[in-house]
Amino acid sequence: MSQKLVGVVLAAGKGSRIQPLNLYMPKPLLPVCNKPIIQYQLEDMRNIGVDDVIIVVGHLKEEIISYFGDGSSLGLHIRYVEQHETLGIAHAVAQLENEVDSPFILFLGDIFLVAKDLQAMERMFWERRAGAVLAVKREDNPEYVRRNFAVVLHGSGVVTRVIEKPRYVTTNLKGCGVYIFDLAIFDAIRRTPRTAQRDEYEITNSIQILIDDGYPVYPAEAIDWDMNITFACDLLDCNRSQLLRLRQPSLVGKNAHIHPGARIEGSVLGDGVVIEHPILVKDSLVFSDVRIDRREDLVRAVLTPDVTIDCRAGADE
Repeated sequence: MSQKLVGVVLAAGKGSRIQPLNLYMPKPLLPVCNKPIIQYQLEDMRNIGVDDVIIVVGHLKEEIISYFGDGSSLGLHIRYVEQHETLGIAHAVAQLENEVDSPFILFLGDIFLVAKDLQAMERMFWERRAGAVLAVKREDNPEYVRRNFAVVLHGSGVVTRVIEKPRYVTTNLKGCGVYIFDLAIFDAIRRTPRTAQRDEYEITNSIQILIDDGYPVYPAEAIDWDMNITFACDLLDCNRSQLLRLRQPSLVGKNAHIHPGARIEGSVLGDGVVIEHPILVKDSLVFSDVRIDRREDLVRAVLTPDVTIDCRAGADE
């Protein structure tokens, strides 16, 4: 394939609903099986031959920049663009207009994805001379469609409408937060109004403008599994799901010191975790460098260096 995509990850948002996890760590750096969410996306891009990547940063940007640097440790060339105000996805993409001069693949940095065939998605873009290709997934639960965006197709298979967080779900085709865009998207973004719903510039409105301008937009079923990490306990569920995919009963990071009488079941422990007593840690997520000196068992909990979140009831301790 002679054409080449630029990679883009949007990682500027505060993710206020995931507090307190976002107070010292940007959402895209939150760990899934001891690897940041955004790293999975960067590796997905590298796997389809994308090596030039822009990360749009904002909230706690220094953490992301210091973690990935120039990207050489991942075999990538990474540069950073700052979004000074978080006014929606389309606004974030608008920051790139002077930075990219070729079509690009865009990931939302707070969605955990298990990709099925991004290569086919890219092929579709080039072969069909598309204005955009949207990664979609057939979703049996209408609630998951309502949380994302619905994709409506013409009988020919081309996208006719995209509906952000639809109240009435009439299709099971859900957008998954990965897009390939032609440069025409920037013209559409310039004409995208700020919404009354969330007072933001929605990328779905920009895509609809692209469609109405006559650019062909196609769906690609390129995603096996996805989770929009919105609340703290979503992160636990995401880790548990990934553990099952890895066929691991549990995962313990480097330099951990676990009491010989402690039992770890269905849990992910980060690097440098210390467990001082013979307790049970079950179906839980423990961030790196957490010292656990409690004598009570831990079940369905998220532990950071600063806070314990009880996911049985969804209440913070």
